[in-house]
Amino acid sequence: MYELKRYDASLSKDWDYVVEHSKNGNFIHLTQYFRYHEARFNDVSVLIYKKNRVVAIFPANIIEATIFSHSGLTYAGIIFLKDVGCKAMLDIFDALKAHYKDLGAVDLVYKCIPSVFTRYPAEEDLYALFRNNAKLFRRDVSSVIEIARAPKLSDSRKCVIKKAEKNAVTFSSSVSTADFHALLSKVLERFDSKPVHSLSEIELLMSRFPESIKVFGAVLEGQLLAAAMVFDFGHIVHTQYLAASDVGRQVGALDFVLNNLISDVYVNRQYFSFGISTEDGGQVLNEGLVSQKEGFGARAVVHDFYRMEL
Repeated sequence: MYELKRYDASLSKDWDYVVEHSKNGNFIHLTQYFRYHEARFNDVSVLIYKKNRVVAIFPANIIEATIFSHSGLTYAGIIFLKDVGCKAMLDIFDALKAHYKDLGAVDLVYKCIPSVFTRYPAEEDLYALFRNNAKLFRRDVSSVIEIARAPKLSDSRKCVIKKAEKNAVTFSSSVSTADFHALLSKVLERFDSKPVHSLSEIELLMSRFPESIKVFGAVLEGQLLAAAMVFDFGHIVHTQYLAASDVGRQVGALDFVLNNLISDVYVNRQYFSFGISTEDGGQVLNEGLVSQKEGFGARAVVHDFYRMEL
């Protein structure tokens, strides 16, 4: 039998223990990361125990009568230890369903963790979703490079990178956070949008995870033309934000940054992730965006969303 405990600060050590020893969690699931914006969500996260030993966690929030595997995280299904197998996962799902039904919830939206982000095979939850008649309703396409076996750069990407080099653009690993956020905000203004993270939030997270969150840029005559915020998960690195100014786009500054990251800074990692190129719940493919990523050798990895009746 499994016992579920609602998360509170007194259980943070148990929570972080699971993340650090799990086969599918990483630093964005640690309390110091995902709790920074807890005031935005009606949190119903739980820790899962067996014989008084914590074996799994489930970051979650509730909106009306729907449970979400946490809306504040890019992906966040059940995070679990290596000794949790298929039968155990089925039992954990039964316990979760009973727990959330008692809260008055009627369904659950589950964001699967893409396989490339796991440290060890961890798809027991996908089988449990199938066994519980969960329905796939959204699939986003992300682009990922397997660095050691990546195809050669496309001719178009080579051309753009050479343009940046000819214009004397330089690569920087010490970009000002404020300059980066200002550039990102200006770019997103064109789409009537703004960064998910405020400047103060980015500075807070970077202070908590200085080795895992970094910003790199392309500079010309002291001006920041393009930048990438990178989340370093160990075997895989992920570009959380990418931005380029009008001048940066003209001289190929963003491609220049990405090429430096892939071919030099993170060349010894297994995977390099660009993030999604889909819109409207996965129904629209941004063909220009995905083509740019594929020009670097990236290929599709999907982010799946399931809805399960309770």
